[in-house]
Amino acid sequence: MKAWQKIFSLLVLVFLVAGLAGCGSGASQEKGPDTQTKPAASGTSTSSRPKYSVALEATFAPFEFRDMKTGEFTGFDVDLIKAIGQVAGFDVEIKEMGFDGIITALQTNNVDLAISGISIDDERKKAVDFSLPYYQSGLVVAVKADNNTIKGFDDLKGKKIAVQIGTTGAKEAKKIPGAKVTELDKVPDVFLELKNGGVDAVVNDLPVTAYYIQQGNKDIKIVGDVRSAEYYGIAVPKGKPEVLHKINDGLKALKASGQYAEIYKKWFGQEPPAFLPGEPPQQKQ
Repeated sequence: MKAWQKIFSLLVLVFLVAGLAGCGSGASQEKGPDTQTKPAASGTSTSSRPKYSVALEATFAPFEFRDMKTGEFTGFDVDLIKAIGQVAGFDVEIKEMGFDGIITALQTNNVDLAISGISIDDERKKAVDFSLPYYQSGLVVAVKADNNTIKGFDDLKGKKIAVQIGTTGAKEAKKIPGAKVTELDKVPDVFLELKNGGVDAVVNDLPVTAYYIQQGNKDIKIVGDVRSAEYYGIAVPKGKPEVLHKINDGLKALKASGQYAEIYKKWFGQEPPAFLPGEPPQQKQ
């Protein structure tokens, strides 16, 4: 019995060792193809498509704001930059910040580009590069609905005016003789200051003011004419021509396909000016 037991034990040991070796061999064979396939797949999806960080200030409806239900960024500018990314071959990572900090963020390369209802002007051109114009705007005066004394820009001398800090509206208001200008961070705060009687009027972009009133704020009205036609552009740090070319090529592609017009009509309910995106007719040589 002892001899038989020894032989049996040896046979069991041999089978166990063979089984373990077989399992080990099988595991390495299964793992090999996995580790080769996965890196190849991830490399293909990420290396060929860059991700650009995009600065915006999300209280500038209907251009950029947060959806109250989802908390996601939405608006004309948001739809537009995502569409540009699709046709130009890049992903978008939105970074929210104060409007007055956007140009600085571009200059210090903390973001790759910015789309936030940024008016193209000579002062900003010294700091950053701009894409083709993609929206035509202008400045208007807004007052409380029961105000019948202020009827436009000419009636703002010596008045209290609220503006969003760092905007062309703020620059325009500061030109008005004797005006006391209050600069606030966000557009809703500007209009709230007017509603609360802290100021006599607001100077702000036409589409933003009109959209704010349409959202149920009928206690505010626009008075007078539109001043200083402005054009919005997508801002890019200087020294990054490859990024600027992608933006402009994307805008041209969206215009040619009709997708730009679709996005425009979605947010403004009408066809865009025929030259957009592009230089206004009077600037063509």
